[in-house]
Amino acid sequence: MERKRVLITGAAGFLGSHLCDRFIKEDYHVIAMDNLITGDLQNIAHLFALENFEFSHHDVSKFVFVPGKLDYILHFASPASPIDYLKIPIQTLKVGSLGTHNLLGLAKNKNARMIIASTSEVYGDPNVNPQPEEYWGNVNPVGPRGVYDEAKRFQEAMTMAYHTFHGLETRIVRIFNTYGPRMRLNDGRVLPAFIGQALRGEDLTIFGDGSQTRSFCYVDDLVEGIYRLLLSDYAQPVNIGNPDEITISQFAEEIIKLTGTTQKVIYKELPVDDPKQRQPDITKARALLNWEPKVDRAEGLKITYEYFKSLPPEALVNNEHKDFTTYNR
Repeated sequence: MERKRVLITGAAGFLGSHLCDRFIKEDYHVIAMDNLITGDLQNIAHLFALENFEFSHHDVSKFVFVPGKLDYILHFASPASPIDYLKIPIQTLKVGSLGTHNLLGLAKNKNARMIIASTSEVYGDPNVNPQPEEYWGNVNPVGPRGVYDEAKRFQEAMTMAYHTFHGLETRIVRIFNTYGPRMRLNDGRVLPAFIGQALRGEDLTIFGDGSQTRSFCYVDDLVEGIYRLLLSDYAQPVNIGNPDEITISQFAEEIIKLTGTTQKVIYKELPVDDPKQRQPDITKARALLNWEPKVDRAEGLKITYEYFKSLPPEALVNNEHKDFTTYNR
């Protein structure tokens, strides 16, 4: 039987690379696409020798051409950390708008089913907790985070328009905080930032008073949810994340215990529009996909910490965006 073919954009990134692994495991032919603006080929280097894997160095904000048939498209190309989207705001908006439009057109041409990576950031700084898919959100479109939040909201609207107007098979996954091996240590998100500070012997920095909440999902659980959603018959958005909510202060204490460090926690001013709460309502995922997270945070953090400890010393060096090192995301 001929292998099914899947295009995965953002394939050299954290989530994209794990999705490549999953679809290779399921015996798909994987076409990995990335412009490497935030991705790293090291994340997928182990796949290059496989005959059912190919890589395309391309920016999806420009016209996308893929020869041959396509069964599925997974659009995961986008800067996802505050450091990235504050540094490259225009590219962030373009990959969510132009990139999504290009790929939807490709999906229509190939008669392929397409799933887009949306995010819990569409809910903004929520007035409802936990956040169900029916909640429309509380987003500042002209704030610093607006370039990411509104790119994702537009991406959802464009995808749904193709579904309703053209009858295209589409799926929308709203991804909540996810962690695991291959995260960039200095990408600005709270988990790698805390671990990076612990490994460098620095104090752990919390922005705000630490009462903000996050809910962390291990990457293997997330990939399983995405896979099930792609193969489901449900076209409306679905939250995929871990509903086990924790405050940033509590999380910092967990990291200190995990790493055995003796540094203290210091507090700085909360960035503009930083969400106070983040917890997914996964009722739909449970009912429609028979999915819920399996890996508890202690187990996932241990695996992730071992990965970060295995990195070469130069990977621990903080980057030039020090002010955003722990952006509580």
